[in-house]
Amino acid sequence: MSETTHDGAVAVSAPPSADDGLSPAELAAKYGLSVSGARVGLGEYIRLMWGRRHFILAFSSAKLTAQYSQAKLGQVWQVATPLLNAAVYFFIFGLLLKSSRGMENDVYIPFLVTGVFVFTFTQASAMAGVRAISGNLGLVRALHFPRASLPISFSLQQLQQLLFSMIVLVIVLVGFGHYPSFAWLLIIPTLALQFVFNTGLSLIMARMGAKTPDLAQLLPFILRTWMYASGVMFPLARTLQHAGASKWMSDAMLGNPAAVYMDLMRYALIDDYTSANLPPHVWALALGWAVLFGAGGFVYFWKAEEQYGRG
Repeated sequence: MSETTHDGAVAVSAPPSADDGLSPAELAAKYGLSVSGARVGLGEYIRLMWGRRHFILAFSSAKLTAQYSQAKLGQVWQVATPLLNAAVYFFIFGLLLKSSRGMENDVYIPFLVTGVFVFTFTQASAMAGVRAISGNLGLVRALHFPRASLPISFSLQQLQQLLFSMIVLVIVLVGFGHYPSFAWLLIIPTLALQFVFNTGLSLIMARMGAKTPDLAQLLPFILRTWMYASGVMFPLARTLQHAGASKWMSDAMLGNPAAVYMDLMRYALIDDYTSANLPPHVWALALGWAVLFGAGGFVYFWKAEEQYGRG
């Protein structure tokens, strides 16, 4: 098509394009384009996660190494921090408030240190998870990878830190006369179930924290309440019985996941912590919490894959 301009020249216009009148979605479909960061199917997402397993391991190890790189004592703080917390709790709850409920110190101190270390594992996983996306927006926006890699790597980091702390825990146990036995093998399934639970919790916190960054400021208060309600510093069953708590309240508090995993670990490690201290069906509860939060948290996080790093 041509037309004459005011100076007599002939201007030739481009012929109409075959794409004229197509919407952006139709153009994308025509040329095989897809949305950047679009959510893939759950099966494909799991396959992509498996393909990034080396990144997850390397990222968690690097974070663990860098965590105390500016401190003079370095990695010593990995075990010193929960140990100092246990010392403070022993002074307040063991000496001042007499919360041991008849336990001798050779049982109560290992009981307390075990509870602090195990609960710190869950607490730190939740705190790391809530900042997993909001605290790494540069990485999220710069690279294309399954975003679940971040909260999972942070949970793995906390597991590695707990394993370092277990060395100190073993020294405490032996120092108070609790020697290795076959029951200690129960540590492996207990930690495995707690790790799955913590990972699911971290994934849930990561999605919520990505949408509401202020949750990171509120979460410490929630976790502190959870700690006091889980019997970290005192035998929960005896305390509830002494307080005359109703059966439904006792069952709810004894069945909460933090209390369950602490009870299993104490049962495995402490000679005088018998099965009478455990809530009914404790292994079923431990497995149920792990499956519920592990699988549910992963699906919950995956559902919002397209939203992370946007806005």
